[in-house]
Amino acid sequence: MKNLNKKGLLGYILGIVLLCLIDQLTKIAAVSALKGKSPFVLIKNVLEFYYLENTGMAWGMMSGARIYFLVLTVLIVGVITYVIIKMPHTRHMLPFFAVLTVLASGALGNFIDRLTLGYVRDFIYFKLIDFPVFNVADIYVTCSMIGICRVFCCFNSFLL
Repeated sequence: MKNLNKKGLLGYILGIVLLCLIDQLTKIAAVSALKGKSPFVLIKNVLEFYYLENTGMAWGMMSGARIYFLVLTVLIVGVITYVIIKMPHTRHMLPFFAVLTVLASGALGNFIDRLTLGYVRDFIYFKLIDFPVFNVADIYVTCSMIGICRVFCCFNSFLL
């Protein structure tokens, strides 16, 4: 089996750049449209755009642990990059490659905020269930983790 070639590594890097750009542009738009203003109600009592500067993670847990998050992100992205480089470069591994690229993008999107601002810019709020305010990078992380769990569940059922 061949390891990831230069073309695949370039795809990984370009994927991260594109997804981080989308994340950062949405955060810039949120600051411009929402900071210091009332929430923008999309669906009354269900979904709002609400600007929040989060120094922790969900629900503000571990608030102020900036260095911890920065170091953890570097380690996670390093491991993901190592796995991407070492994994077989085959068609059936493409979904796993994509999911890892999205996960690294989400981690780096929030890393950029923590590194440059000291907090993460969150702006999407599901009021109906009082879900923590989140951003596009958080969507990347959540969806990619669901994808990873799905890949491993399918893989484990195949082995049984």
